[in-house]
Amino acid sequence: MKKIEIDDELYQYIASNTQSIGESASDILRRLLKLSPSTSPKVDDVVIEETPKQAIVEEQSVTKVTTKPASVFNILNKEELAMQKGVVGRFLFILSALHRTHKDGFDSVLEIKGRDRIYFAKSKEALLESGSSMNPKNIADSEYWVMTNSNTTRKKMMLHEVALGLGYKESDAETIRDYL
Repeated sequence: MKKIEIDDELYQYIASNTQSIGESASDILRRLLKLSPSTSPKVDDVVIEETPKQAIVEEQSVTKVTTKPASVFNILNKEELAMQKGVVGRFLFILSALHRTHKDGFDSVLEIKGRDRIYFAKSKEALLESGSSMNPKNIADSEYWVMTNSNTTRKKMMLHEVALGLGYKESDAETIRDYL
């Protein structure tokens, strides 16, 4: 058994780049570093165990399921997205998918605001009080409301900010924004 100590940021990076259940840390790093697959006998699995100050990666012959962090890309169906009516329909569909994926952290959208308006609220009335011509719409299956009376560029910016607030990398946030 080999052990390496890594800091929390590296641990999160390796874990966030898992592409399949049971993918070993060695396989992830080989893929990211564009190295050829290992020719040595494969280890059954990897145990990634966090300690308060560091993360320790141990290769052992145990069975442990490693799951990929929640990602909207796992549930966002492009065919369903294409069937949505107009920009507002796609905007609400994407926000709903983000909410389903990140229910616990979705409150962060309440921090996204314009110069004079709030963009998200937990009630229609709160949006209406923050400005005129808001056209508030409920994000499906959630308690959240969003202002929809803005141009497409502003809606894209809002999606980008939501994705970043939910922990997506810049490149993934741009991909989500471009779905609109």
